[in-house]
Amino acid sequence: LLKIKTSWPELWELPLDQISPDSYREWAAKLSKEIACHYYNNTIATLRQVIDIGIEEHKRNGGATFENPAQLLPRVRIRQKELKLPELGQFQELIKNIRGHSGGWGPRVADLLEFLAYSGMRIRSEALWVTWEDVDWQRKEIIVRGDPETGTKNTEIRRVPIISDMETLLKRLQGDVPRTGVILQVTRGYEALDRACKELGIPRLTHHDLRHLFATRCIESGVDIQTVSRWLGHKDGGSLAMKTYGHLRNEHSQAMAQKVKF
Repeated sequence: LLKIKTSWPELWELPLDQISPDSYREWAAKLSKEIACHYYNNTIATLRQVIDIGIEEHKRNGGATFENPAQLLPRVRIRQKELKLPELGQFQELIKNIRGHSGGWGPRVADLLEFLAYSGMRIRSEALWVTWEDVDWQRKEIIVRGDPETGTKNTEIRRVPIISDMETLLKRLQGDVPRTGVILQVTRGYEALDRACKELGIPRLTHHDLRHLFATRCIESGVDIQTVSRWLGHKDGGSLAMKTYGHLRNEHSQAMAQKVKF
């Protein structure tokens, strides 16, 4: 819903029966070039539901019945992305580069990127809304509530573990004085991330790639895929995580097998 509001703000001011099918198609064509395939399909599905609700309200107020034009918007085929993530040690080199070579905002951008990599959270709908009050030090977990208006992507509150690197980051950010309010002080780090990747010869990374990095490191460390899936906020019991990261489990298993001797 948030993506619809930000990508088509005029929609909320227009009478539904005056929005042409071409307007829907033009918006969808532009959106499909800006976001990932699965995110696009989810956004289209949400739009259909929003318009259905609007049409029902229109009918209750005496308006004419008409078909939902959003139902004609096609879903796109989801293409499996080849993950090109930093090797062990490269991520810390990346963070060090950003802290020291990205101007005055560098340290805060580095904090954002570390937070994403150590939690696996989505940036817009989850990470940027986490407050110090959401940090449960007793259970060593962070409560993920999401956007105050729209919640997390699946609308459910979840908890993610505070791994050792995240604990180090949080304690450094907190300092000696208990803090309140949102933890992260910047909302994006694309420019610094692109520059640092080029300088270090690392394939280009996005904010969302850091979510993949979290899942990858967890699986390589021996965490089962169902648990990783739950930490990521998936509701499918691990099928999406298996499809995306299953090969990592196989490679890790083979590597571990080489250590077995009789």
